[in-house]
Amino acid sequence: MKRITPVFWISLVIAVAFIIWGAAATENMNAVTGEIQGFITGQFGWFYLLAATIFVGFAIYLIFSPLGRIKLGDQDEEPEYNYLTWFSFLFTAGMGIGLVFWGAAEPLYHLFDPNPAETVEDDAQAAGMALRYSFFHWGVHPWAIYSIVALSLAYFKFRKKSPGVMSAAFEPLLGDRVNGGIGTTINVIVVFATIFGVATSLGFGTAQIGGGLAQVTPLENTTFLQLMIVLVVTVLYMISSQTGLNVGIKYLSKTNIILAGFLMLFLLFAGPTNYIMNAFTQTFGGYLQNFIGMSFRIDTFNPESTWVEDWTIFYWAWWIAWAPFVGTFIARVSRGRTIREFVVGVIAVPTIFGALWFSVFGGTAINLQLEQGIDIYSTIADSGEESALFAVLAQFNFGTIMSILAILLIASFFITSADSATFVLGMQTTNGSLNPPNSVKFVWGVVQSSAAAILLLAGGLAALQTAAIIAAFPFAIIMIFMIISLMKALKADTIPEKKAKR
Repeated sequence: MKRITPVFWISLVIAVAFIIWGAAATENMNAVTGEIQGFITGQFGWFYLLAATIFVGFAIYLIFSPLGRIKLGDQDEEPEYNYLTWFSFLFTAGMGIGLVFWGAAEPLYHLFDPNPAETVEDDAQAAGMALRYSFFHWGVHPWAIYSIVALSLAYFKFRKKSPGVMSAAFEPLLGDRVNGGIGTTINVIVVFATIFGVATSLGFGTAQIGGGLAQVTPLENTTFLQLMIVLVVTVLYMISSQTGLNVGIKYLSKTNIILAGFLMLFLLFAGPTNYIMNAFTQTFGGYLQNFIGMSFRIDTFNPESTWVEDWTIFYWAWWIAWAPFVGTFIARVSRGRTIREFVVGVIAVPTIFGALWFSVFGGTAINLQLEQGIDIYSTIADSGEESALFAVLAQFNFGTIMSILAILLIASFFITSADSATFVLGMQTTNGSLNPPNSVKFVWGVVQSSAAAILLLAGGLAALQTAAIIAAFPFAIIMIFMIISLMKALKADTIPEKKAKR
């Protein structure tokens, strides 16, 4: 652990203090963090909407700008990973476990509790709106947020040969001050958001694995079962983390893509195939058609409604909180790609895949609910969101086998996300080392699992999630200055000549 920085020790102290607070005074932590989050989302919801849309606009600008020809590395450098491996990294790090958790549940929530700003006259309109907002929340905006952070890190690391830490992206603005207190503060915020954002997802993943086991075995989804799941998965991802990026994470990411693709194809053809593809086609068109309106919609003229705060603003804050983790990881695996290729790949491919995923799982859930009279929504109300996927799969032949496959997929995502997070935390606390020491990754792995386990036991996962979202507010401001710094560096760079057409 010779290469660790002050960021490591400061972040470790803060993380341990927060975990102790959550375990010893759960209600107090829930109350305090909830009040802070309520103030931020209530008073600065407009800021999140504008910031997320600015990030989308900047990403689109880079796609069509001559700056898009600049490579993330030396201009003659080739990509480190092929497309399949690269896309599997993107999908796994970005939101794999979230798609599995919310794929069937979120559209059903929107079906029965639609955005009051939308005109919904019947079930058909409610169903279309439900899928459209699921596309919206998991589509272009989150991946544009990720792309800004990842692009900045990759550009300064591989093109400018700077350390692979978040503060290095501000050198054009701050100069040598990035090596002082300001840089340390930026990096500590990054580590804080990563620890608690990932730990919360591990908690949700644990709950869903427990829900799946309760579906296919005599076991009950108790806290004890969930703690045993955390223990087993922790051992597995700690083993994986010791093998490095090109072994554990690489092969797990490809496994995730294969399992997810198989599960999705099964339900696509076992379920209402024509209904799903019609829903995908129509909803994707509706998403594009209403993109600008949804991006700026807030409950200004309906102050009694909190729908936008509870969903859209919450999601934008959550994606920003995840951006340091996902952005750092995507940057690490994107060396050698042009800016244009990078932005298109990071935004377009996951957005289309996510839309298809929600069409298959959410569309099937809606079809079962409205067309076949099978009340999936009541199952969610009784057993929690983690039960939605298994309630849908149970309606089809081989449903038990598919549920077991889904449990394996969630566990694999769990292991990969935790493994990736230890890698990112290792990078950020060892001055950007591309291969952090195993001892540092081990420490962060223990911290992540301890946070998830202790707060599962104490019932403090909601506050943990809230804490990560609170960290998103300063990081959104950091991202705006990151864009300014990146543009300053790009304009001073040499833009390669456009290749002549043959």
